[in-house]
Amino acid sequence: MTDNKNNKKTPLRSQAWFGGDDKDSFIHRSWMKNQGHPNDMFDGRPVIGICNTWSELTPCNGHFRELAEMVKRGVLEAGGFPVEFPAMSLGETNLRPTAMLFRNLASMDVEESIRANPIDGVVLLVGCDKTTPALLMGAASVDLPTIVLSGGPMLNGNYRGKPIGSGTDVWKFSENVRAGTMSLSDFKQAESCMSRSTGHCMTMGTASTMACMVEALGVALPGNAAIPAVDARRKLQAQLTGRRIVAMVQEDLKLSSILTAAAFENAIMVNGAVGGSTNAVVHLLAIAGRIGIDLTLADWDRLGREIPCLLNLMPSGKYLMEDFYYAGGLPVVMRELLARLHGAALTVTGASVAENVAVADNFNPDVIHPLAAPFKDNGGIAVLRGNLSPRGAILKPSAADPALMQHRGRAVVFSSIEHYRARIDDPALDIDADSIMVLQNCGPQGYPGMAEVGNMGLPKKLLQQGVRDMVRISDARMSGTAYGTVVLHVAPEAAMGGPLALVQDGDMIELDVAGRRLHLDVADDELARRRALWRAPEPAMRGGYQSLYIKHVQQADQGADLDFLVGCRGSKVPRESH
Repeated sequence: MTDNKNNKKTPLRSQAWFGGDDKDSFIHRSWMKNQGHPNDMFDGRPVIGICNTWSELTPCNGHFRELAEMVKRGVLEAGGFPVEFPAMSLGETNLRPTAMLFRNLASMDVEESIRANPIDGVVLLVGCDKTTPALLMGAASVDLPTIVLSGGPMLNGNYRGKPIGSGTDVWKFSENVRAGTMSLSDFKQAESCMSRSTGHCMTMGTASTMACMVEALGVALPGNAAIPAVDARRKLQAQLTGRRIVAMVQEDLKLSSILTAAAFENAIMVNGAVGGSTNAVVHLLAIAGRIGIDLTLADWDRLGREIPCLLNLMPSGKYLMEDFYYAGGLPVVMRELLARLHGAALTVTGASVAENVAVADNFNPDVIHPLAAPFKDNGGIAVLRGNLSPRGAILKPSAADPALMQHRGRAVVFSSIEHYRARIDDPALDIDADSIMVLQNCGPQGYPGMAEVGNMGLPKKLLQQGVRDMVRISDARMSGTAYGTVVLHVAPEAAMGGPLALVQDGDMIELDVAGRRLHLDVADDELARRRALWRAPEPAMRGGYQSLYIKHVQQADQGADLDFLVGCRGSKVPRESH
């Protein structure tokens, strides 16, 4: 590879394993040859690690074997040596108690696998929600040339002649069943109509959002976010990604040259423009912490406050990711925003953001609205502070009811998700449409893992009255496919004694999104009295990874990473294995 500073070639990292004439090099080469690799694969070709999160338990990533083969084709065409290796796969739909609990564990797997092996550059195969941040966090802590390839969204769902979106319509159908307006038979029939091809959620859920984020950050090729999983052009993207990573190694183009402060600011603005998931907040904070960028909730509010939502896509709008791709994809959105973005920011193409999107054309302005006539005025993430969230809480205005953006209501408190489920449909529950539902002990430590339970379903008796949105507050997260006036990520969380833990039934709470305020209307001396009586909840499991997680996890406003994983530790391994 070439040293950009002095234009001299420096040895490939993998040559520390394969390039010698001693016993250790013999061992490294010989055992690799049992897979049929010829001698010339070890003579200075860049070794490209393909980090694959394929798993049959992760349906979103179930087609990754084929994608990996296409990446290998591109690597070989460019003169590289492709080697595929697995990483812990995090399936959002199946993992309990929540995939988020294991994001940091998977990042450890990825980091140590990259560093410990003879790898010069890395392709990260990502798709389902947490696989994208986990792999990028791990790679950022090593800082080799790295490129991301997303698996792509499913084809549009279709139920009885109408489009349905993964997740978003699940919430609607579920509420309709509880309200008595949809039969259980119809509900079950919709299952096969929603998930009708390989790929991740085709709404702007967390998977689609994070696919947009890696493209906006510049660590994926243009067009990465929206190509459907089953479209032949997704395979082409994989092949081109394989070619490009070899060139990145030759150019010594590392992650730290791309994941700059400007790149993160671009991603935040793009998230607002696409109506992206609230989960992007906690993931980008964690990725920034790994690469050494000082990113905060204040940056999210500052940069997103004036960004309108341009994309008419579920859950904020009506279209789906397949439509987004046909309309031109993320490059169109970024071209619309270019006057606000850091256009000079470097990307994995070796060119700038501005150069990458210069010729992007909008083929459907009803899907991607122009900046001059946005789909919704408020697209960013609102960061709320007050005595109920001293370190911040967030809300997604584009998915919320405008009538509830300034609201005062009486708290109805659930101390755990089990308490909520046992109580929510009790006819005697003292709750009305003006009440504010509060869920405690579902944050990073409390669940553990900060599960997607913040978008609490409404009481059956209110659904039957036609109520479809209420203010909800918690230290949990919610699915990117969800919607509603939902305040999330309250920090500090209830399980560590944050003010959220002190809320009781009947307390008055004030939400003022425009004023960025979340206030518990209870006197300080009363809160002090309650705090003296508060006791931390018992952990759900003792010992094992969960115990390590609870001891070391940071709060949501810091990205919920483990404290000892923050930072970049580089790629050097000074000691031989034999």
